Amino acid sequence: MKILIADDHELFLKGLEFILQENLKNIQITSANSYTEIFQQLDQNDSFDLVITDLAMPGANWLNAITKIHETLPETPIIIISAVFDKEILKQTLDIGVAGYIPKTASNNLIISAINLVLAGGVYIPHELLYTTKTSTLSIEKQNDEINSLKNLEKISLAPSTSPEKRLTERQIDIVKCIAEGLSNKQIAYKLNLTEGTVKVHITVILKVLNVKNRTSAVIEAAKKGYITNNNN
Repeated sequence: MKILIADDHELFLKGLEFILQENLKNIQITSANSYTEIFQQLDQNDSFDLVITDLAMPGANWLNAITKIHETLPETPIIIISAVFDKEILKQTLDIGVAGYIPKTASNNLIISAINLVLAGGVYIPHELLYTTKTSTLSIEKQNDEINSLKNLEKISLAPSTSPEKRLTERQIDIVKCIAEGLSNKQIAYKLNLTEGTVKVHITVILKVLNVKNRTSAVIEAAKKGYITNNNN
């Protein structure tokens, strides 16, 4: 597996490389210390399996740079590891297509768990950044449900396979019903008064709880387990 990592602080970059080498098997790491170097690497090699990058680095505006990386490698998951802890920036990165946003203060175990989650097709967001910027439009119950789902996601990503079976929350069942109706993430967010990033997180939890790989399988498994019926519409 080829991984491109980037950070303009050499100490953190070397530390991240060490963590990856110690915890992931059969990896080939390419490093960069600026967006300029990232683009140079992409010009030479566009077959990376994962990109892990800092947000604020020399060489380009982060929004333009991350957009360009995603356009160059549309099938490659991108993870941001940053000291920038801002809900609006998180939303912008999710809208671009970023699959993970990890604080630099995260533990080594959490970093690896988040990376494994993203490599498995999930999306990782720290629960501190889960709150929507449109707080005034959300009830306290909805806010609590979103936070509990993120905690559930973190527990699922860190827990061993022998842990007791987990169940979907009421909010997650609502989202499965919307998936069964054929709604997109954006449509689900509008219907349930959530942010699109929050919907993505819920779907990641749903896939993990139901032990499936895609949305269609999630609907089938949810029906088998009695979460939804053919009369949901």
